[in-house]
Amino acid sequence: MVQDSGVASDPEPVGPGGDVVAASTLSGQRGGPTVVRMMLGNQLRRLRENAGVPPERAGYEIRGSRSKISRLEHGRVGFKDRDVSDLLTLYGVTDEQERATFLALVSQANERGWWDKYADILPGWFEPYLGLEEAASLIRTFELQFVHGLFQTAEYARAVTTLSSSPMPDEEIERRVRLRLGRQALLTAEDPPRIWSVIDEAALRRPVGGRQTMLSQLRRLQEVSALPNVTLQVVPLDAGGHAGAGGPFTILRFDAPDLPDVVYLEQLTSALYLDELKDVDHYMQVMNHLSAQALTPAETTGLLASVISDS
Repeated sequence: MVQDSGVASDPEPVGPGGDVVAASTLSGQRGGPTVVRMMLGNQLRRLRENAGVPPERAGYEIRGSRSKISRLEHGRVGFKDRDVSDLLTLYGVTDEQERATFLALVSQANERGWWDKYADILPGWFEPYLGLEEAASLIRTFELQFVHGLFQTAEYARAVTTLSSSPMPDEEIERRVRLRLGRQALLTAEDPPRIWSVIDEAALRRPVGGRQTMLSQLRRLQEVSALPNVTLQVVPLDAGGHAGAGGPFTILRFDAPDLPDVVYLEQLTSALYLDELKDVDHYMQVMNHLSAQALTPAETTGLLASVISDS
């Protein structure tokens, strides 16, 4: 995990609307630069709204567009000193100490995550997810076809990777596997997120990579389900149809104040990041329904043992 350099001794930025964002609050949260980027973007949005500046005008001011402002305010991209400086001027932030505090956070927000060494094989739409996953305090997932990446063995991850319709060199396959395994450091980190995963039973019975690979994967699920920060539930086949039939999704929640929950929906060649309250509420209702319909964690443990016995 990337370590943050504290800036608690800097002055606290105060927006025109009276909102105070302590620099220590921005810099001291779990998740490194991702959280700083999200909170900095959120504060810039507040400043813009308090100043009555439409996003189109803000985009024009930094030689960009409305979509660029949206990406900045949602913390999806890095910041440039010049852009932040110009936006602060546009929003009427003239106090030099206040401006210096914002600009000091820019470099911190632009620090790179451990996954930067895989940048050449990372799709642009997936990289933000890695930061969100690392920053989250609660990760709730539903999986329909595969075991979640945080729980996959190397052999299983390799088998999933090679399902791609585009052939890859062996070296690239192995790097993708290492990237996926690198994410799993979260499971046993010093301050691990709580992970609550619901999986369709079909994914447990689909022999991805062959019988032995799947058997090892099922045993790995037994191991991770015993971790104190992991809750694993299975929706049994005999439950019939369920609300998650539309596909897998992940809901991420953060300890940092003022950060909205984010729903992540992965597609074949892109991904959606939803943080509007109505969207998050809808997916949270679906997740809660799935959790109620699924086997309890204890029953799930029994099912895993049964599937292993049948394999």
